[in-house]
Amino acid sequence: MADHLKAIRENVERLLIEIPPSVTIIAVCKTRTVMEVNAAFEAGLRHFGHNYVQEAQAMLSQLSFTADWHLIGHLQRNKSGEAVQLFNFIDSVDSIRLTQELEKRCLQVGKVLPVLIEVNSGREENKNGALPDDIEELAVFISHQSHLHLEGLMTMGPRSGDPQESRPYFVETRRLFERLASQNLANTGMRYLSMGMSNSYQVAIQEGANMIRLGTVIFGEPK
Repeated sequence: MADHLKAIRENVERLLIEIPPSVTIIAVCKTRTVMEVNAAFEAGLRHFGHNYVQEAQAMLSQLSFTADWHLIGHLQRNKSGEAVQLFNFIDSVDSIRLTQELEKRCLQVGKVLPVLIEVNSGREENKNGALPDDIEELAVFISHQSHLHLEGLMTMGPRSGDPQESRPYFVETRRLFERLASQNLANTGMRYLSMGMSNSYQVAIQEGANMIRLGTVIFGEPK
């Protein structure tokens, strides 16, 4: 275990040297242990992501450090109350109905929550995310909420295979990002273009990503 934790720290240190400082790294903590996540924090990471509310709840209750936590997986509306209290960012807003629920929950606890719209840039039936044609309508709707602040867009792209296969997804999402940024919507910062994972983050950065979500290249293959 000591060797594994040392490898995690070395992986993070290498990535922080290789990746431009303008790019935010989110360490993806799904299936990882508290000790592994601690090692990533000790090595310098300050943004962490989880796919599931309940698993994140269990992990955060055991961690002693403070960091920015992102919900990067699909959020069911009935989990919105817990998500609003647990996470600093919701990176996977994909519908007007979810937006309405998040606004209601944020109002209840007096919190203004940064959010990203998840884009189904490949228009894949088995993927979550709003379709590209619906992004502008959703962004305008979010901009009218008092307790949500739109910070950018997120897209997944293929999880494996040739990283170049992800490029069209990233080009499409960057195009949407730039179009929304040019509109200067209220309550909208458009700070983050979140694209790319362990197999594709280099291509994503080439296409303009300034936030990437890394799991395997930090922690190794899941056991």
